[in-house]
Amino acid sequence: MTDLKKIIIDDQEVEVDGAMTILQAAEVAGIEIPRFCYHERLTIAGNCRMCLVEVVGGPPKPAASCAMQVRDLRLGPEGQPPVIKTKSPMVKKAREGVMEFMLLNHPLDCPICDQGGECDLQDQAMAYGVDFSRSREAKRSVEDLNLGPLVSTTMTRCISCTRCVRFTTEVAGLTVMGQTGRGEDAEIATYLDCTLDSNLQGNIIDLCPVGALTSKPYAFSARPWELKKTETIDVMDALGSNIRVDTKGREVMRIVPRNHDGVNEEWISDKTRFIWDGLRRQRLDKPYVRVDGKLTPATWAEAFAAIKSASEGKKVVAIAGDLASTETMYALKNMIDGNVECRVDGAYLPIGDRSGYVGTATIEDIDNAQMIQLIGTNPRTEAPVLNARIRKAWLNGAMIGLVGEQADLTYEYAYVGDDRSALQVLADKEIGPAKDMNTVVIIGQGALTGKDGEAVLEAAKKLTENTNSKFMVLHTAAARVGGMDIGFATEGGMINALDKAEVIYNLGADELDIDAGPFVIYQGSHGDRGAHRADVILPAAAYTEESGIFVNTEGRPQMAQRAGFAPGDARENWAILRALSAELGEALPYNSLNELRTAMFTEFPHLAAIDEVPENAWKAAKPKKLGSGAFTNAVTNFYQTNPIARASSVMAELSQLAASPKPMAAE
Repeated sequence: MTDLKKIIIDDQEVEVDGAMTILQAAEVAGIEIPRFCYHERLTIAGNCRMCLVEVVGGPPKPAASCAMQVRDLRLGPEGQPPVIKTKSPMVKKAREGVMEFMLLNHPLDCPICDQGGECDLQDQAMAYGVDFSRSREAKRSVEDLNLGPLVSTTMTRCISCTRCVRFTTEVAGLTVMGQTGRGEDAEIATYLDCTLDSNLQGNIIDLCPVGALTSKPYAFSARPWELKKTETIDVMDALGSNIRVDTKGREVMRIVPRNHDGVNEEWISDKTRFIWDGLRRQRLDKPYVRVDGKLTPATWAEAFAAIKSASEGKKVVAIAGDLASTETMYALKNMIDGNVECRVDGAYLPIGDRSGYVGTATIEDIDNAQMIQLIGTNPRTEAPVLNARIRKAWLNGAMIGLVGEQADLTYEYAYVGDDRSALQVLADKEIGPAKDMNTVVIIGQGALTGKDGEAVLEAAKKLTENTNSKFMVLHTAAARVGGMDIGFATEGGMINALDKAEVIYNLGADELDIDAGPFVIYQGSHGDRGAHRADVILPAAAYTEESGIFVNTEGRPQMAQRAGFAPGDARENWAILRALSAELGEALPYNSLNELRTAMFTEFPHLAAIDEVPENAWKAAKPKKLGSGAFTNAVTNFYQTNPIARASSVMAELSQLAASPKPMAAE
């Protein structure tokens, strides 16, 4: 039962949960209290003291609003609600004193600080700072940390808010950062000067309220006011993290997270954050046609003519890669009179059964789960932000089980086994108390890619039924669920789709090798594996250069917006298909992206419900005989999973560091 309490904040009466802090209650009332150390998703530290308020009738000194709960406030002498003042002379004087101490050792190098324009200390100094200092002592100096190739440090600016320490420890599961010393000697350090080994470390850049932690790849590239900001969706994994892409002119300068409680909260992975330099390199900016075994530049008309000549009277098959938008796949499916396939990794996903290729669980269900069973997946590499959510559930008391490859997932788990027999034992087991627990079963793509993928899926569904659980299929490709939703799949998978194919239309599928023989048309943004095999190359826009719908791993359609324009002669994907269809003699019946979406929404109405998760009807399990052998995870190299990542020099450096042997502590 909720313990509701009435309090009066700045003459405004509000009723809030007694477990709330004064700072949280003030936010309910629409009153902003300055803070440095407090963060909604981290534990309370209470060490910056910037959030001081006056409690009327309480202690004679100001109280830290982030650390005092409403239930601890005394009522008035006649039972009146407690009174809080956030703008009284006492509060103003206290905050000015705190700000003076903050700036005592701060280097005040705002003109050359990358945080300038987005600095909390800068903003709050405008309200509570003074134009002189009473200190005549020399400012202290602290050695900078080497945290790796992503996070740049200037530790003389550090105000010891410990947000970075709490994030790496609580959210990322990395216990290497801490604070040593006392008083003037206090400083943030890492254990034995080691670097951060986490694919979520970039989030401490956003958390730092001063310029102590900044982005090393982005350093000195642009100022915030020079950037055009576009709210869009990430496609580096299937989670569909909400992001903001900042561009300067035609170039993407940085990518930062947006808050979405139902998807990524306010975190993103390092691949999502630092992928932007890959958008500039190895780009396809003009059509190519293979002449005498060599790819040569061509015009669009020449490329279309070569496709028409090669495909007339031939069996054409279309395959879609991991980064294709739903609209593009829909247009390609309507243009190709033949087999289509989006499951390029060979995973078994049942056509027409959304509960089988998406599941019934939402990402938010993980928060309240008491038991989470992982099958054939390593969420730390397949969806790092989702893994942080599983870790949060574990910290709240959830039990985790794993069938598959053992790995450091940043939390403890009960290891059941690594092969199909372990899954069979689990599926056949008589379940007792677990039926009354909130349980989520999560199956990865690695478990579904074997020859017995269908049997593995049915065993997982049987386990879900036995435990009265919710079910989630964890995808690794942003395009996969959208492709399955519009029927971009052939019964029997890739083997049947490519059977006797004479012409293959490759829509950005770079994660597979195509045998010699068929004529290959490649439509994509980067000169990766797919372009090397192609006979005709059609240069297309990347995910930041066109608007598109992507359906995430829980089945939530989300709209990605265009942040910039494609280089050279590259065009938007749907426009290429529309122009090519006219050249082939059967023009697609839409002349704009809105017309295309209208047609798609008419056929698949659930895609029009942007940012909503539809309920999927459960199809009962039909157990089949499992094969033998151990499960392998779908992602082996987190930093090299798609052509944009492989074009990024930052991702190449991180991949090399991840592959190098880790030094022992004694060294």
